[in-house]
Amino acid sequence: MVPILYEDDDVIAVDKPVGVASIPERDRSKNTVQSLLEKQLGRKPFIVHRLDKEVGGVMLFAKNPETHKYLNEAFFNRNVHKTYRALVHGTIQEPKRSIDRPIRQFGSGRMGVDEKRGKPSCTNFEVIKRLDQRTLIRAYPVTGRRHQIRVHLYHIGHPIVGDRLYGDRELQKTYPSLMLHSERIEFTSRNGLHIAVESKVPEQLIL
Repeated sequence: MVPILYEDDDVIAVDKPVGVASIPERDRSKNTVQSLLEKQLGRKPFIVHRLDKEVGGVMLFAKNPETHKYLNEAFFNRNVHKTYRALVHGTIQEPKRSIDRPIRQFGSGRMGVDEKRGKPSCTNFEVIKRLDQRTLIRAYPVTGRRHQIRVHLYHIGHPIVGDRLYGDRELQKTYPSLMLHSERIEFTSRNGLHIAVESKVPEQLIL
């Protein structure tokens, strides 16, 4: 069962578990958030955005084609506001920052900054708390590229703690999980209702 955080006639927001893929991977026999939710609803939900397999928290689905189209347009027009919480390596001195660097896909599923061939990508963030050689932040992705928050923070020298794809692999292996969580999604429904859905922040990100 996937925990449901919000549901109405058009949308359903779930609390995605860490370690479960959003949509089918190469091994089609493995459960995904989409397949688990389909079993719960008795019909296939329409996916409008994805979370990395290693990331948990709020994830939004549409329940009908009309809402699917509406939400796709809302994401495209940047009218859906997402908030993530992350623990990163190093001490970030500035209270707020915007990272505006283009991203593209490289080999082995890795994404990276490429000033010439990358797609426009922007992530804003603010510091919540500074710790010993680590910093707790809230990140607000303006665009929605794959691995965007992870790549941008790695690019400025502050990879997310536990990220085995970006950062010092030997150091990252010492942490059990990726310290990134989808904390909140805000959007306006088709009938003009403002909806804000939150997921409880894991204990390891409450410092």
